[in-house]
Amino acid sequence: MPSLKEFRVRIASVQSTKKITSAMKMVAASKLRRAQEAAEAARPYAERMERMLGNLAAAAAGRAGSLPMLAGTGKDDVHLVVVMTANRGLCGGFNSNIIRSARNLVKELLDKGKTVKILAVGRKGRDNLRRDFRELVGDSFTEFGRKTVVFAEASEVAERITTMFNAGEFDVATMIYARFKSAVTQIVTRQQIIPFPVPANENSESAMVYDYEPSDQEILAELLPRNLAIQVFRAMLENGASFYGSQMAAMDSATRNAGEMINKLTLRYNRQRQAMITKELIEIISGAEAV
Repeated sequence: MPSLKEFRVRIASVQSTKKITSAMKMVAASKLRRAQEAAEAARPYAERMERMLGNLAAAAAGRAGSLPMLAGTGKDDVHLVVVMTANRGLCGGFNSNIIRSARNLVKELLDKGKTVKILAVGRKGRDNLRRDFRELVGDSFTEFGRKTVVFAEASEVAERITTMFNAGEFDVATMIYARFKSAVTQIVTRQQIIPFPVPANENSESAMVYDYEPSDQEILAELLPRNLAIQVFRAMLENGASFYGSQMAAMDSATRNAGEMINKLTLRYNRQRQAMITKELIEIISGAEAV
């Protein structure tokens, strides 16, 4: 049975931990609001860009041989998996869920005989995936989003992906990130970014035919690389909001658990103290009776 001093030390330690987790929860909550607003503001533009490019791509499908980012390389042998995680932990299952999805995708591709390359955006993804796929992890970006995500950072990632594609280093690129739904719910999403997925003409709007000036080929050649940067930027914003939401929920749970542990330790401390007092009283009474 621990002594009273050991109980006091443990209670003080848990109280200190509770203060830290409570402070981290409040910090995450304050950052979540800004990150959520940024992610939600980026969605309409990114979605509209995809729809517009989908319309252009569908119209130019038969003439898109000169646009590799749209038509692809004609092969499906080498896959690039872009894994987006955070640089820090203490955020519940945020990083582990993304890494698990990436690990499953890599294993599926390897089982099919494909060659896989991994581009990690975030320190946690890079470090974890290197344990199982060290030879597959190439470049990594781990200095982004320290304060807030900016478009220049997404452009740098997109430029690196484009450079690799133009050099023939892969045929298909898939991006994995967490889409923000709420503070307690983040949806791990896999999105193919190269070649650009041409949607089926399921509604009248996408089936409409337009005349473009300049030609649709020139517009696609200009907008496809820009769309890649926009989709990467959107994913980074979604990841940022998901990280703070997951961290806030995790720190809230840790704070409540610390409070429960303090209550249990205090109860055990009081029982131990009462037992010692009772024992001392019995010894005093027994001694008095013996006299």
